[in-house]
Amino acid sequence: MSLSATPALSGPTGSLLTLIGKTPMVEVTRIDTGKCRLFLKLESQNPGGSIKDRIALSMIAAAEREGWLKPGGTIVEATAGNTGLALTLVGQAKGYKVLLVIPDKMSKEKIQHLRAMGADVRLTRSDVPHGHPEYYTDMAERLAQQIPGGFYVNQFANDANSQAHFDTTGPEIWEQMGGDVGGFVAGIGSGGTITGIARYLKSVGSNAQIILADPVGSTLAGIVNEGVPGPEGSYTVEGIGQNFVPDTADMDLIDTAYSIPDAEAIATVRELLLKEGVLAGSSSGTLIAAALRWCREQTEAKTCVTFVCDTGAKYLSKVYNDAWLADQGLGERELHGDLSDLITRKYADGAVVSATPDDTLDTVFKRMRGADVSQLPIIQDGRLVGIIDESDIVHVMNTDEITRQERFKKAAGTVMTRDLDTVQVNEPLDALIPLFDRDRVAIVLDGDRFVGLITRTDLINHLSLNR
Repeated sequence: MSLSATPALSGPTGSLLTLIGKTPMVEVTRIDTGKCRLFLKLESQNPGGSIKDRIALSMIAAAEREGWLKPGGTIVEATAGNTGLALTLVGQAKGYKVLLVIPDKMSKEKIQHLRAMGADVRLTRSDVPHGHPEYYTDMAERLAQQIPGGFYVNQFANDANSQAHFDTTGPEIWEQMGGDVGGFVAGIGSGGTITGIARYLKSVGSNAQIILADPVGSTLAGIVNEGVPGPEGSYTVEGIGQNFVPDTADMDLIDTAYSIPDAEAIATVRELLLKEGVLAGSSSGTLIAAALRWCREQTEAKTCVTFVCDTGAKYLSKVYNDAWLADQGLGERELHGDLSDLITRKYADGAVVSATPDDTLDTVFKRMRGADVSQLPIIQDGRLVGIIDESDIVHVMNTDEITRQERFKKAAGTVMTRDLDTVQVNEPLDALIPLFDRDRVAIVLDGDRFVGLITRTDLINHLSLNR
């Protein structure tokens, strides 16, 4: 491999669009890769933070050339978020409006990012199949037809999608690796990445094995390995996996596929951050987990290339949030067969946001708001002595005896509820129902020791995960 020891710096540019592509490559050195060497192309370094910047630039340029997109037009697309961010980046730079249809399972960071950039975001259901009127691609196509000057990008059947990777990503990989690519791993969201790069590698005579990384629950790995769609199910990884073959995907180019469970993908991406310092998104976990499986199966030394598709900063509330993982049943938790199994934030683990009786209501409210909770336990000398919820604060605020500033200075101990509804950790689930009927949160004790809180949502989530 002939890699440049020092990256070349370019001069200033007048547009972020000129910075799309030419992303760096880094080798994985602190994770076991067997006899192989694993390289990650850091597509998270694109201006929009993902590999989708490449196809957005390509698809919009093609639409302009072919007359489908005219000045003042509206770009409409169905996206898991990253294509939407890329289309908004490119579209606004070119003066277009952008309307995006996004499944409701996408991370809130992506949705907030899109809205902050000025995109018109429409959320739709993620629990319906392709062909349903509320499936995100079907809805986007319908909206594009209804909007004057609307252009439905349709990354799933847009030739400029795969062409972007044939023209840019593939050649970059080949050059950076000095023509030494033994295995190439990618997922299928729209299908453009794996198709365009596989075609390029074959066009230059490469014998690289083309490997599909697919979430468990997506049907595509089955088509590659067995010739029939795999079992369909739900998964939390965003941006890859489908229950249909996109028109852009050329499945005949793929040699083998790995089905990666959510838990393995998330564990891999968190290990990548811990050991390699790379903050990557959830789909990157699927890709890297598949690449590691392939590398460890090889009996001779080879090189393997895959992607950090986007930055993990878009998934801090999900993949890198222990409480969210526990809610999804994906965290590594020791189960005890009692009510503590319903508690995702345990006091003994330091996960409970609390206050002391001497803290002010201002402090209590800020902690509640920061943790997105509606009640806060009050702890003194390690013991639970009371609880404050939103109604307690409202009651104090709804008085004219003192100024509002003085009200927020009141000590939590003077406002908290001391008459606590507690249950012992070894009581049955049914013991929670009377508390919820009285609109209370369940305070769980082990003898006199405070364990944590259980809300209605915690109970519903537990029942959903343990059907």
